Amino acid sequence: MIDDLLPESVVAVEAFGDAGAHEFGGATLYPQEEALVAQAVAKRRREFTVVRACARRAMEKLGVPAQPVLPGERGAPQWPQGLTGSMTHCAGYCAAALVRACDLASLGIDAEPHEPLPAGVLSAIALPAERERIARLAAERPEVHFDRLLFSAKESVYKAWFPLTREWLDFSEADIDLVPAAPAGAGGPAGGPHGSFRARLLVPGPVVGGRRLGHFEGRWTVRRGLVATAVAVHHG
Repeated sequence: MIDDLLPESVVAVEAFGDAGAHEFGGATLYPQEEALVAQAVAKRRREFTVVRACARRAMEKLGVPAQPVLPGERGAPQWPQGLTGSMTHCAGYCAAALVRACDLASLGIDAEPHEPLPAGVLSAIALPAERERIARLAAERPEVHFDRLLFSAKESVYKAWFPLTREWLDFSEADIDLVPAAPAGAGGPAGGPHGSFRARLLVPGPVVGGRRLGHFEGRWTVRRGLVATAVAVHHG
């Protein structure tokens, strides 16, 4: 699912539901990782372990020895030298996407359950213009929970932003325009609604390849009860 949203240079590894938990059920943590979840509840520990197993498999596919994935500044994963990447997990799904740093400047992925946001969350994370666009999209494509999709897109934007800037990006500092694929109602790979989005940065963007970025481009899909988003930032 996630790999359909990313360039071919990216290696993505996913784990779905019980099948994924079984596949990675024997995964173990490095002592440094174990210490971080020693007191965690079973669900948190399982997701923490499985998403790191996905990341280590992606490392191996890129020819990099498997190693710990520890949180750094603001919890962002610390990747092996020469790699950049992103991880996500939610109920029934874990994924990691890695790429050589020479191929992409940064990337961000996110997955969420495809269901409405809890009451009050949309007003907290969306700009007035975004809420207006969401309302129009929801009327045109009621099969997609665009409020949840917007939240996921903002998460992916932040995950791509932070490694480039080492600065916080507030929900209100990126204006995201979600664009369903045409024609309306067409299915994406495996039949789910899909599309793209543009995140216009409302604060000075990172300098990449000698130029300051004013926006990020992303893609999205809805499939298997999940909404997934991804942002890839190219060098030039």
